[in-house]
Amino acid sequence: MSSAPDLTMDDGAVGSLHPRGAWTVANVEILERLCTGIQPRLAHGIRKIDLSGITALDTVGAWLIEKLARGGPAQTTEAEITGLSASYSGLIGEVRKLNRRPPAPARRTNALADLLERVGRGVIAETMVFLDMLGSVGIALFRTLRHPRSFRFTSTVYQLGQVGWRAIPIMALITFLIGAIIAQQGIFHFRKFGADSYVVDMVGILVLRELGVLIVAIMVAGRSGSAYTAEIGSMKMREEIDALTTMGLDPVEVLILPRVLALVIALPILTFLGSMAALYGGGLVTWLYGGMGPAIFVARLHEAVSINSFEVGMIKAPFMALVIGLIAASEGLRVKGSAESLGQQTTSSVVKSIFLVIVLDGLFAVFFASIGM
Repeated sequence: MSSAPDLTMDDGAVGSLHPRGAWTVANVEILERLCTGIQPRLAHGIRKIDLSGITALDTVGAWLIEKLARGGPAQTTEAEITGLSASYSGLIGEVRKLNRRPPAPARRTNALADLLERVGRGVIAETMVFLDMLGSVGIALFRTLRHPRSFRFTSTVYQLGQVGWRAIPIMALITFLIGAIIAQQGIFHFRKFGADSYVVDMVGILVLRELGVLIVAIMVAGRSGSAYTAEIGSMKMREEIDALTTMGLDPVEVLILPRVLALVIALPILTFLGSMAALYGGGLVTWLYGGMGPAIFVARLHEAVSINSFEVGMIKAPFMALVIGLIAASEGLRVKGSAESLGQQTTSSVVKSIFLVIVLDGLFAVFFASIGM
């Protein structure tokens, strides 16, 4: 039977260690304590390690002995190993060859470069997630077109009612107020230059080209996008999505495709209604605050705004809806098994959707300007 491990040190001029007993993995806790306890006495290094008292040795024990032999920072030369039996010489020889390469020089860090690297990696990762969801929805849509009976018509109509019909009152109210505020500020400033009539131009172009669709898309991202993420994330937490997969159903086709299609259909309708509400609010303010009658407002609006402005705003709407739906669905599927994760992904969904909607609006502005629209 192997004896318990022990470790002693001679304090003579030579400075030698004497391991004894079984230095094996079965005694690893004792060995760790022995090596830790002897470390303060190795401050000036050691010359020799006598292994004649070793009764059993394995890789763990051999590596601990090798660490002692290499010593600490004050050790200029490695300790000589003596008293090694022939049966353990091969093991000690292999262990002594390990980790002999010089340590790699510390990489110089640049705070700005590190920040840019993290941002770049994050953008690439998020782009891959978005493209993966876009591809999954595209494949599900293609399968639905090939097999129309698999289309979730009832679910799509229900989601259309949730994100479209139920959203009309709040969308109309907010856009009405936005239009009224723009008109009031325009009259207040343009009146200084005697250019009150140009308020109609500003309200019409801003609302139909930019603000109508942008405000509605941002509100949809906060209202419907967050709801989508929370719904899908809750299903993920309760393993309902895994259950759909086990049943042989595609979660993208069952859950995500109807929601995305509902958004793509609803957002242009909400954009149209919101733009009309904003124009009505602007017209009401120009009448009550600026003294410009409704007939004059409509006539001036007809002269100032072309059909292109209306087309530009309506073209943007389905693309913004697609971005919001894909972001909301992908963030919902990334929810882990905790309420904290659900809250984080819902917040992330809203922030990313609003950011991408604004970026998309800017890209469309540049594109339409380049083609003369």
